[in-house]
Amino acid sequence: MPPNINPFFDSVTGTISYVVYDELTGSCAIIDPVLDYDPRSGRIRTTSADKLTDFIQLQQLTVEWILETHAHADHLSSAHFLKNRLGGKIAIGDNIPAVQETFKKVFNLGNEFIPDGHHFDYLFADEEIFNVGKLTAKALFVPGHTPADMAYQFDDAVFVGDTLFMPDVGTARADFPGGDAYNLYLSIRKILSSPSETRLFMCHDYPPNGRAPAWESTVAEERAHNIHVHDGIDEEVFINMRNERDATLEAPVLLLPSIQTNIRAGETPPQEDNGVSYFKIPIKMD
Repeated sequence: MPPNINPFFDSVTGTISYVVYDELTGSCAIIDPVLDYDPRSGRIRTTSADKLTDFIQLQQLTVEWILETHAHADHLSSAHFLKNRLGGKIAIGDNIPAVQETFKKVFNLGNEFIPDGHHFDYLFADEEIFNVGKLTAKALFVPGHTPADMAYQFDDAVFVGDTLFMPDVGTARADFPGGDAYNLYLSIRKILSSPSETRLFMCHDYPPNGRAPAWESTVAEERAHNIHVHDGIDEEVFINMRNERDATLEAPVLLLPSIQTNIRAGETPPQEDNGVSYFKIPIKMD
């Protein structure tokens, strides 16, 4: 059964969130929701999450899942906020403890942060089948951008997270802790081995040359036109390109607050004894 898919584009972070739903039962899943954060003031708003909420309530849908493709480094997740408002189970791939362990060390998190994935309601294994109403979905392990990336397939639609972008943008970076260009290449080939008409839905778009934002492609389009990984680009060429390109990229603007929130399934760090929550910023001296 093909799903109903409603995208929501956040122009500040270039993120596309989705509501995927079964019209017959009114059940839905939310994929990669955004929490708005102003790094200059430290202020958090729920404008993006409110758009999802309004749509879900207007369509009289019931949230079964809030799916994260990975612990994002470029936007804060509103999964925790949406769960409290709408219900549903927050899920991510079962390799997330490896990411949590890495960033527990980076941010010197205390003993209260246990990197075992318990912050999420459910951890998916590779190829695991689950349901959204009468829709059948599959979780796909696609590491490389991070060691815990997942894609989610509903019938002929695959939500690829940051693994692939639109053909004129290319592919995800692989230089975050635990990232690996070789694994990224294997994950991309895994996705692109699907039938040519398979629809691919992106988590981000950074439109070049002034084109309008876009988020839907196909396996055939990616194999023919993706600037980083079209057919004919072999493993060695891709890995060299990816490593050289990644060495020139700056860190995402929201990297530090995003990671500290997203490894907690969308919860900000716990309040301290003055009732205020703080993000840590490691200082590096060159």
